[in-house]
This record gives sequence, C-alpha cells and structure tokens, in this order.
Amino acid sequence: MSDTIPTGLLDGRRVVVTGGSRGLGAAIGQALVAAGARVVVLDLAQALEMPGVWTGSGAFPCDVADEASVESALQQTTALLDGIDGVVANAGLVPPWRETEGLDLDEWDRVFAVNVRGIAVTLKHTTPHLKKAGGGSIVLMASINGVVSHPRQMLYTATKHAVVGILKAAALDLGPHGIRVNALAPGPIATDALVSRIDRRAEEGGPARADALAALAAQTPLGRIALAEEVAKAAVFLTSGLSSGITGRVLPVDAGLIP
Repeated sequence: MSDTIPTGLLDGRRVVVTGGSRGLGAAIGQALVAAGARVVVLDLAQALEMPGVWTGSGAFPCDVADEASVESALQQTTALLDGIDGVVANAGLVPPWRETEGLDLDEWDRVFAVNVRGIAVTLKHTTPHLKKAGGGSIVLMASINGVVSHPRQMLYTATKHAVVGILKAAALDLGPHGIRVNALAPGPIATDALVSRIDRRAEEGGPARADALAALAAQTPLGRIALAEEVAKAAVFLTSGLSSGITGRVLPVDAGLIP
C-alpha cells in the first residue's frame, strides 16, 4: 500500500500555517500543498528572510504573540486566498531544559506568550474567517508533553497542557459552526530544535546526540522515533474530510511512545 499523500485530497482548501517557514511547520505546509491545498505561511520576519525558507503559496510576517500582527497577517492572507477554511497553529518555542530551582521567569513569560497566548490569538482571529467559509478545520500543535511530563521540562509541559485545555474548550465553542478543532501531539522528532537541545545538554555532560536519539528510539514500540513527514501526514488527515467526524481530540504521532 502506498504511503504517499493522495493528490487532490485537499483541492480547493485554503490553509494558513503559523510558524510554517521551517521544521515541522514547513513539513506540514509542504504536505498540505501535495494534497492540493493553497497554503500561506505566517512566521517572524527574520525567519522568512532566511535563505532556503519554504513559503508556500505566499508568506507574511507575523508574531503570534502580538495580536495586531496576527490581525494584519490574516487580512493579507484572506485577501490573497479569498478566505481561509483551514488553520494549522504550529508556531511555538522549545525552551532549554531546566531544573525547577533554575526556572527563568522572563523565559517563562516569553514562551507562554508564543505557545499559549499565540494559540489563543490565532484562534480568535481565524474563527470569523472560518465561520464565513461555512466551517473548516483547525489543527493545534500540542505535544506528548501535553499529556505526560518529563524531567526538566516544566515550562514546555505547562504550555502544552494549556494547549490541550484550549483545544477542548474551542472544540465545544466552534463545533456548532461546523469548525472542527483537533491537536497533534508529536513525540520526539529530530528537528533542529530538538537536536540543538540535545547538543546543549551534551555540552553540560549529558549523552552525545547519537546516543540520546538512540535511547529515545529504544523506548518506542516501533524501535524508532517518529518523522516530521509523519506528523505532516497526520496534519493533512485532520485538515481533510477524512477526519470529518473527529473534533476535540489529541492525535499522538510518537511511534507508540505513550502507551
């Protein structure tokens, strides 16, 4: 059986992806395009200016922690696409590991502003466009840390638990309008963000990159960590009509790491 994305699955869909210039966001955007969607990427201006950045059908600078920035970017997006009927709220920060007594509360506020407030602002300002379109799909980026906790990851865990709470409330609010809201919960994915965290930990005396990734893989039933492309396929599924009866759910993409 082919594991490629069905061409035409999302024909006619207009989707905005926040944090879509690189990493998981770019992988998701590319998969949506492969399925037939028109995709606009919203990301920080400096991220969009980097060489080799993927920008989809269009790209606009946006800081999801700034409500006015989100409003402006969405106005440009809806003018370009003549509306939207899909949203992937992917923008987020992955802070370094810290012990409880080593928490940096300025960092705490910055990460919450993006990972939690940014999700709320994105929902607030995309909902009217989805209602105008007669419904649609919203996919939030959670994490397995939205379901379980890990040592030295209090801040990240707190933000992703908050995303799951937002998901459940938004699904109840928006369901009557034909808008489905779900979340992805990736396990460890070898993105630049995860690899850089592992490398920083190695510099502090932790395991080397290869050993750390091998240890993560050994914990999963599949004997490997999930891939960015697999997270992207799950996003396509949740955006498409194949998931028309699913809302308010968290879909793990973790190679079975969470029982």
